[in-house]
Amino acid sequence: MDILHRIGIHNATPDQVYDAITTIDGLAGWWTEKTVGDTEPGGVIAFRFIPGGFDMKVLELEPGRLVRWEVVDGPPEWIGTTIRWELERRSDYTIVLFKHEGWREAGEFMHHCSTKWAIYLMSLKQLVETGEGAPAPRDVMISDWH
Repeated sequence: MDILHRIGIHNATPDQVYDAITTIDGLAGWWTEKTVGDTEPGGVIAFRFIPGGFDMKVLELEPGRLVRWEVVDGPPEWIGTTIRWELERRSDYTIVLFKHEGWREAGEFMHHCSTKWAIYLMSLKQLVETGEGAPAPRDVMISDWH
């Protein structure tokens, strides 16, 4: 089972979006301010939030086109899943096809994570379009899980 989302980032090149999801400053600008690590293939990026965090191993990078990570630490439901970003320029937009792949079951936590991914993808859109995102801890809290 997979979490799937699609957004269009207006007046942005795929390279601008790629930079926002492949650099520490970019990731800290839309996902969580507490982001550290190695963003090169084989490196591990640590993301920390109020309730905990995740470590992602960088599997694949194709500048302006594709980013793939594997979750190597975090909640048991996330470990072994992969995150995939496909980027494509269409007219005045860069289209982002986002996939959080390989969930073992569609439980309540997956529902929560799908909503949070949507919120963070809107933060990514906001960062690239305006220069200011809404990363954790300034993100929208959706429930008692944050």
